[in-house]
Amino acid sequence: MHYLRPDTLHDALAALQSTDLCIAAGCTDLFPATQARRLPGPVLDISGLAELRGISRSTDGWKIGANTTWSDLVRAELPPAFRGLQLAAREVGAKQIQNRGTIAGNLCNASPAADGVPPLLTLDAEVELSSADGGRKLPLGNFLTGPRQTALRKGEMVTAIHVPETAVRGEADFLKLGARAYLVISIAMCAARIEIIDNHVTDAALAVGSCGPVAARLSEVEAALTGRPLDPALITDAAVSAALSPIDDVRADADYRARAAAELLRRSVARLGRVEAA
Repeated sequence: MHYLRPDTLHDALAALQSTDLCIAAGCTDLFPATQARRLPGPVLDISGLAELRGISRSTDGWKIGANTTWSDLVRAELPPAFRGLQLAAREVGAKQIQNRGTIAGNLCNASPAADGVPPLLTLDAEVELSSADGGRKLPLGNFLTGPRQTALRKGEMVTAIHVPETAVRGEADFLKLGARAYLVISIAMCAARIEIIDNHVTDAALAVGSCGPVAARLSEVEAALTGRPLDPALITDAAVSAALSPIDDVRADADYRARAAAELLRRSVARLGRVEAA
């Protein structure tokens, strides 16, 4: 097996341009998916690229490096709008997984049940894609194209996630439903970010995961909340079901998933209302 562990991002992108490589970072998804004693084919190990790890702020917003771990996110001093992402980070597997797993790996794995996706959607996150020929950014919703599918092109890798300053408003929350709290694939999960000024909702961002091929923002439900006093009852089962493409599997049927997602959203928004009122 050909194994590369470059010291710089420049070298990593050069190697990726010339050869089809399996990118390895935390490997918490990669190793279980391999189902073998070792990884097949040539491997590009980017875990040593310190320039891809960490969280920084600029005048435009926040940047989360691709190698940033869930434990890094949990420990970071971030605005309340990131609380949904930090709550999700606490529920990604066990502590060992949180210490190794990376935020970019979670996105590239593109599981419909990826915990990091709904809270990042509520933050209007963009994915930074880099190659030896340059870079581009995609909204997270456009980067995820289907179950285990992304918009990555040959020679590209995710190098960061960007959150615009305009999305870092209000308070945020995250809830998920599963057979148990940890180490289980969710039946449904939700993230919410709400800003309230003068007792009226001025900004609402709601997202649901583990209910369809990809996690989704619920723009019509958001619109129903905006411009009036916060009322979780405005999040109806019918409206949430219409915004999703619920799936049937061994964990739950589509109807149960839609009703569960709506209830999770109502509970999450109610929790945020209590936080704002405190």
